[in-house]
Amino acid sequence: MLIKNASILFGKELDFIANTDIKIQDDKFQQIKSNIRPSRNEDTIDCEGLLIIPGFVNCHTHIGDSIAKDITLNRSVDQKIHPVSGAKAVILKNTDKKYLATFMKNSCYSMLNKGITTFVDFREGGIEGVSLLQQVVSELPLRSIILGRLEFYQNSTEIKKNISLPSDKINELTQLLMKCDGIGISGANENSSSVLNYYSQISKIRAIHSSETTQSMAVSKKNTGISETQRALILKPDFLVHMTHATPNDIHAATKITRGIVICPRANAALAEGIPDIELMQKTGCIIGIGTDNVMINSPDMFREMDYLWKVTMGIHKKRIDPREILKMATVNGGKILKKDIGVIENGKLADCIFIDKHALDLEPMHNPYASIVHRASESTIRAVMIGGKIVIGKI
Repeated sequence: MLIKNASILFGKELDFIANTDIKIQDDKFQQIKSNIRPSRNEDTIDCEGLLIIPGFVNCHTHIGDSIAKDITLNRSVDQKIHPVSGAKAVILKNTDKKYLATFMKNSCYSMLNKGITTFVDFREGGIEGVSLLQQVVSELPLRSIILGRLEFYQNSTEIKKNISLPSDKINELTQLLMKCDGIGISGANENSSSVLNYYSQISKIRAIHSSETTQSMAVSKKNTGISETQRALILKPDFLVHMTHATPNDIHAATKITRGIVICPRANAALAEGIPDIELMQKTGCIIGIGTDNVMINSPDMFREMDYLWKVTMGIHKKRIDPREILKMATVNGGKILKKDIGVIENGKLADCIFIDKHALDLEPMHNPYASIVHRASESTIRAVMIGGKIVIGKI
């Protein structure tokens, strides 16, 4: 396929190129330059008036709770999402799997329509939960990275005694890892240091929630005497999720040990927990990705996530932030954190991208493409979505 006359956000810095051509072959961007001549019988598409940006990488989701939208608005964080006693855990355990699958699929379609081409899911429910999500995504073009989880949570006494992972759970973990891309741990407060250390030996992706709430921070200090993030880092995670209340020392340590931090600002705000300090994270050199988190709390919409993060952060710090940096968090940085050839328009990268109509009512005239995408664009401004060189939503 040859795309002609397109505007694009190119490379790891999302440099704006007003007009260029793109050759796509074998599901990857093969060549990006002006005046590429089509080969014999090659499909050629004129993209005059379109801005092509990388597909969004939604680095943290829980789509299993898609069936439970907004049912716990006035409850505490633990009452909503505690992995053992929360309303979410009860719903996931007691709902017919066919119903769960139906609404999970709806969330996947929602992501595709909004330009999300890859999502990372912390999948509850052990092997059965992973298998259910695999079944759902097998029927869709959406890229998924499934991080499974053992249904194994330790109490404060077991954590203080540093109880190890039982042999039956070790066997179950082996089976689980054969079916998914890694592990997504609920948090350090449900696992002893011995268990976290055992998980740290896993060769696949390792990720964990950390420092999401003031309560979780207090529990860690009370039970172990150290911060929740210090304990989470025992896992040697590839990335941490949330870090809403992380201290400067926690963030510095995370920057040294992990590939990055994935933040979920709308979910944190919806839980009345504030939002992460991205200014401090950026000062430490941390790579920041963005996730939309639980569907029961949020729609899986990266446009809304970027818009909210950008404006609220500027409002809190009373300081301008380059919208290009926010857009990188939703695209390029996701590819870096996951070590995948996604989130960037560049030779050799997977051809996942979004075709934005520059003449859309909310965008024209587009004086600053980064600001336009971050706080003006929406699902309605998308002309088409491409994954692996194939148009999966819309047409061009």
